Amino acid sequence: MSDLIRVLPDDVANQIAAGEVIQRPSAAVKELLENAIDSGAQNIRLLIKESGKGLVQVIDDGCGMSENDAILCFERHATSKIEKAKDIFAISTMGFRGEALSSIAAISKVVLKSKSLDSELGVEVTMEGSKIISKEVVACAKGTSVAIKNLFYNVPARRNFLKSNSVELRHIIDEFQRVAIAHADIKFVMNNEKNETFHLFGGSLRQRIVGIFGNKYNQRLVPIEEEASIVNVKGFIGKPEFARKSRGEQYFFVNGRFIKNGYLHHAVQNAFQDLIPRDTFPSYFVFLEMDPATIDVNIHPTKTEIKFDNDRAIYAILLASIKQSLGKYNIAPVLDFEREPSFDVPPLPEGKEVIPPSIKIDPNYNPFEGSVDSNTNKGNWEDMFPKEEDQIKYVVDPTIGSIMDTDSSKLQNQSMLVQSNLEFEKETSFSNNPLFQLHNLFIVTQIKSGLVVIHQHYASERIYYEKYLKMYNNNKIPSQQQLFSQTIELSTIDFELYQEIEEEINSLGFNLSVFGKNTLLIEGIPADVIGEDIEQLFSQIFEQYKNNLDDLKLDKRENMARSLAKNTSVKVGKMLQIEEMRDLIDQLFGCEIPYYSPDGYPTISTLSVDYLNQKFVKR
Repeated sequence: MSDLIRVLPDDVANQIAAGEVIQRPSAAVKELLENAIDSGAQNIRLLIKESGKGLVQVIDDGCGMSENDAILCFERHATSKIEKAKDIFAISTMGFRGEALSSIAAISKVVLKSKSLDSELGVEVTMEGSKIISKEVVACAKGTSVAIKNLFYNVPARRNFLKSNSVELRHIIDEFQRVAIAHADIKFVMNNEKNETFHLFGGSLRQRIVGIFGNKYNQRLVPIEEEASIVNVKGFIGKPEFARKSRGEQYFFVNGRFIKNGYLHHAVQNAFQDLIPRDTFPSYFVFLEMDPATIDVNIHPTKTEIKFDNDRAIYAILLASIKQSLGKYNIAPVLDFEREPSFDVPPLPEGKEVIPPSIKIDPNYNPFEGSVDSNTNKGNWEDMFPKEEDQIKYVVDPTIGSIMDTDSSKLQNQSMLVQSNLEFEKETSFSNNPLFQLHNLFIVTQIKSGLVVIHQHYASERIYYEKYLKMYNNNKIPSQQQLFSQTIELSTIDFELYQEIEEEINSLGFNLSVFGKNTLLIEGIPADVIGEDIEQLFSQIFEQYKNNLDDLKLDKRENMARSLAKNTSVKVGKMLQIEEMRDLIDQLFGCEIPYYSPDGYPTISTLSVDYLNQKFVKR
């Protein structure tokens, strides 16, 4: 039998390794930026074309490389960061594996220019598919420039799996922001095509966060700082009132390296317990400094996952430091046991006397008699309870809350019950029956078979969703021109997203135009959103749009209609007049799918008379 096992050629092995390290253009950006930081650079520039597919170039003013180093850096596992195996447990640099440049060179065309600090001339090396095409001495600035052209040109299958330019650009911006936040003292500039996306000067961490996410973040940040023998914790957390429904600005850094860790995220989330709604997430920028020997950063090719020697202790310290900051800056409610509560009683108005409480006793009261003839309560005991025709006004059953259950089988059964009960009744007595609002959350009315409970927010969301979709199809969306134009500032990612969906937003009745960097001028808004906080509305729409984009893969128009409907519908807790409730019900039954919200929650639930009677059966 002939031999079957053979050693792979270097070019094939490099392409396989590249699939682990360089999955998309943003991964190449991360590796080049980290190399620039390790070189000691204080000024780093990132140039992007075609969302990284055409060009990714990083220019720095670091220590540069000699002619021999410029060749060796493209070899597999060639690195200046470690020499022995034990060095892996004392890593203090961003890169150390020696895989980045060799992997990048295997799947692209690379031009490297570098000049060391003590050299008069530099060197230029051109690589293509792991092969050296040329090497020559050139005049260049001190530092290093690495240009990656035509990424995945020789791996078309990998190139075909890349997303749209807008999606890939958002991933690049994410990586750029992570590196820039971790190194606030370094100047970073990013250019996308001919536009300058970021221009960040070196400074404090707060200045860097504000420079990336906008001036509004300056008032949202609460500092945290704690020193312990195991770990030092510092950074910022967002105030609870600015918690979002998506995992937005959430960053963990260990020894300056961005990581993802669900266990530590749970510690932050736990610190905000009872301060934010359950379905929202706080912002945080947390830096952990610890002995490199107590962590293992070599468990993942992209180095975004690490292992801790004592993760439980770190969890407890992180939790305590965040709670301490929330209390220190009066963010969390506290109990002061030394304060005298009697001083909190407001003084009496002038001329008013204190009337001592008194007890009135009815000598004729007998609880065993069938009637009461006292002056305080006349009549029979039955008069204390509503008559049968009035009982609808007093029925409050805790099972109403079950319509929030997201179990698919339960939702299907409820929907079938609602549909079967309402199909033959909604055209008759349903629209004429009295309505009342329960806890500013549900609309309740009586039908022949029992009760109908309508969730006002989910019902309104369904109404607006179908309304916006029809307007999209008919190109007839009413717009209300603003008396005074208004400007709003977006984050860089949201501004890039706006440019992608500009047509869809304006089709919904908005009249927007670009007014400077990351700033929009609003001259008209849809008629349905009059009275809303426009800046907050846009922030919520973009947040919801990004959530739908990642989770549901919706097309632009459906996604925008769903996002706008969710943020313009009747909110939970809003008090409605009788006319508003009737109008909402009429519009709901005019929808094509009235029984579900766009997210799949039931809008209507019924409670039959038989079900209610069973609640009063003696057990």
